[in-house]
Amino acid sequence: MSKKILVTESTMPSLTEYIEEITDLWQSKWLTNEGVKVQKLTKQLKNYLEVDSLSLVTNGHTALELALAAFDLHGGEVITTPFTFISTTNAICRAGLTPVFADIDPETFTLDPAKVEALITPRTKAILPVHIYGNACDVEAFADLATKYNLKLIYDGAHSFGTKYFGKSLGQFGDITTYSFHATKLFNTIEGGAIVANDEQIHNRLTQLKNFGLKNGEPVEIGLNGKMNEFSAAMGLCNLRQNDAMIEQRKMRYQYYYERLQNIPGIQLNPQQNGIESNAAYFPVLFHDTFGCCRETIIDRLMKQNIFPRKYFYPLTSESPSIQNNYPIQATPIAHDYAQRVLTLPLYPNLEFEIIDQICQIIIDSGQLEANAS
Repeated sequence: MSKKILVTESTMPSLTEYIEEITDLWQSKWLTNEGVKVQKLTKQLKNYLEVDSLSLVTNGHTALELALAAFDLHGGEVITTPFTFISTTNAICRAGLTPVFADIDPETFTLDPAKVEALITPRTKAILPVHIYGNACDVEAFADLATKYNLKLIYDGAHSFGTKYFGKSLGQFGDITTYSFHATKLFNTIEGGAIVANDEQIHNRLTQLKNFGLKNGEPVEIGLNGKMNEFSAAMGLCNLRQNDAMIEQRKMRYQYYYERLQNIPGIQLNPQQNGIESNAAYFPVLFHDTFGCCRETIIDRLMKQNIFPRKYFYPLTSESPSIQNNYPIQATPIAHDYAQRVLTLPLYPNLEFEIIDQICQIIIDSGQLEANAS
């Protein structure tokens, strides 16, 4: 195959549409500091996510750092998952907090509430679950834990844009949900992110923190420059118009993968959660020993055909040297095992079905070849 097939492909509007969206910026010269595009996108995203407040920021990692800063947790512990991108853990560490790692649910890949409760101590200040692959965390169980132990509940929703829980946006749960609008995400603003706070005072503090800690133009606390610019917001306005259609295209390809691979012994697919309307953001596959072929062999055979899946998430964030060398590390055997087996396959709205067929056939043939060789 001559064309390189990556795990994802950035969604973009037509060049004409984007140029039309940014043309008035040449007249206004208002390129940042809560300009017209940012204001318009903020309003539209609040409607789309069905939330009362939303603050646009430079990227999803900044959103996490701001979310943690908004609560003045002061050196406590935050219980989270190691089965995530390193950004989640880095944000906790950079806030001067200690990450505590709980294991994941073996079906959904998300943080297991029961494992979290077992790790809660007087030093615990917050829980930071991650909605993985478009799967939803057990939001009811985490709400109960947060109430029972008086903890802050912050969701990393980088994979969750457009996913619904019994008809409700996931942004409606927890104290804060953060979003990433990076170029590789289902919905992108080139670079960008958002924070949804379900408390007006916290929303106002976040707005202050992302603008150098200024209040009425005067510095009242230590903040950072986390504001989204107008060109990124313009890309978001264009992409939001086609977002639902793009999700439907993803779902068609997701289902096509599912039909090809669901009955293959030794392959575990992403679950179809009860009450969850997934955004089909990613298509992860787990290869168990009974499949007869290891993940690395499959990767090698796919790459020889110019197809590049990704090991999302490997290694665990708790197993990275920067974390292991500085913090106590809890055992998370399920997450550790899954990190050795998981492979995320290419999935994006215009991925050709013929390529999905080819990917699936390479996987199926690999298992059969190894089984016959043994």
